[in-house]
Amino acid sequence: MKNYVLAIDQGTTSTRAAILGSNGNIVASHSQEFPQIYPKPGWVEHNPNEIWKTVELTVEKAISKAHADGLQVRDNIACIGITNQRETVAVWDRKTSEPIYNAIVWQCRRTAPFCIKHKKKEPWIRKKTGLVLDPYFSATKISWILKNVKGALQRAKKGDLALGTMDSFLLWKLTGGEVHATDVTNASRTSLYNIFSGKWDPELLKFFSVPKSLLPNVMPSSGTFGLTKGLHFLPDGIPISGIAGDQQSALFGQACFSKGEAKCTYGTGSFLLMNTGDKPVMSKHGMLTTIAWQLKGQKKVTYALEGSAFICGAAVQWLRDNMGFIEKSSEVEDLARKVDHTDGVEFVPSFTGLGAPYWDPEARAMISGLSRGSKREHIARACLEGMALQNVDLLKAMEKDLKKKMTILKVDGGASGNDLLMQIQSDFLGRRVIRPKQVETTVLGAAFLAGLGIGFWSSLSEIQKNWQKDREFSVTWSEKKRQDRIRRWHRAIKSVMVR
Repeated sequence: MKNYVLAIDQGTTSTRAAILGSNGNIVASHSQEFPQIYPKPGWVEHNPNEIWKTVELTVEKAISKAHADGLQVRDNIACIGITNQRETVAVWDRKTSEPIYNAIVWQCRRTAPFCIKHKKKEPWIRKKTGLVLDPYFSATKISWILKNVKGALQRAKKGDLALGTMDSFLLWKLTGGEVHATDVTNASRTSLYNIFSGKWDPELLKFFSVPKSLLPNVMPSSGTFGLTKGLHFLPDGIPISGIAGDQQSALFGQACFSKGEAKCTYGTGSFLLMNTGDKPVMSKHGMLTTIAWQLKGQKKVTYALEGSAFICGAAVQWLRDNMGFIEKSSEVEDLARKVDHTDGVEFVPSFTGLGAPYWDPEARAMISGLSRGSKREHIARACLEGMALQNVDLLKAMEKDLKKKMTILKVDGGASGNDLLMQIQSDFLGRRVIRPKQVETTVLGAAFLAGLGIGFWSSLSEIQKNWQKDREFSVTWSEKKRQDRIRRWHRAIKSVMVR
């Protein structure tokens, strides 16, 4: 039996390839950023071919690093798992594999006017998809491409084009154009897939003007999708046997296999998901109902409640790249630690609108409460506090839907390594926060799903043994102090809302 699993984590700002052993440990990895394209204010795009180049590069580099450590990996990869930035969508030519337009990114707000115009349709859409009508999701982005790229709709109707979220595009490329498929988690984020019937919904396709011939086949998250073919950086015949959107992959990688278990991923945005078992919970407080995963050989799917803030770690990148406050993102913790409060400064990082539970696509970011005494460190701390306070709103809404309180929150993603942010999060939530030893849980989830798909790992219990705690953060604030801080935050939120 081959000894390694390759996981490809195609994120919003970078791509990572990681090689894992049978104990779930990462033996080698490499990541590569790629350009962000901003054609107009509020518009965000990626070049799919640039993303594919990062896949080639990161896989080659990860394999080289493993070989430098004496591990013979290239011909010893049992399977491949893919996890991806969700909702970001591309349309490409079936013959040439060339995209007809840049991928439109989940953060892009160009379709906000359409969503506002058709807001009355939202209850109907939610009943089928568990989602709100928002530019965040793929359907309006697809409609925009078909309407605005010359000849696209006609070509689509002829069957000349294919569409997909980034997992579909990578699967297409990895299999030499032989497999056009996606998994249930990514399908559930398009606003075209009925999460109750488990099918592309004809009424939704008609409403969003998307021809069915464009769509990929929908498969369980774990199981063989196809085999590698014609790649210069990998042998032919490796099964791609696990696919999940990044947040569902992180939930799986955190071993949140039981109903009620939850995690928060701190990436470009922050994403809080809770496993709700095999029955969907429809939110009354602005949360989303989504598919968590479906395993090989299982008819039932596992559902989740989800809340997301579109900007989290990206706010720190803004301090670094646009304001020049820091040279590296990791420096924000030391800068923020120079003060023990924000001195009244509030930072609402809604650069691309407000997500759950507010859903205001036209909201914009704001720094308020500045005085002559305000310093970079106050703004840096306010940035971290804003990131944490967004998650308080998400968790409180989720607890209302479930009618019960959580006791712990598992955390992961790059910013979860910031100890100050994690302590702030625990104090603002009033809950224990637990960080695992392996915070790249999106990678773990993709690997675990792929391994289960071919029997590399035999069961969920075997996977669960690989999860290990790194550190626990306990609450130090009083309830009164916490509520006073949250009230100030909500005043700031109201001032950025347009609706």
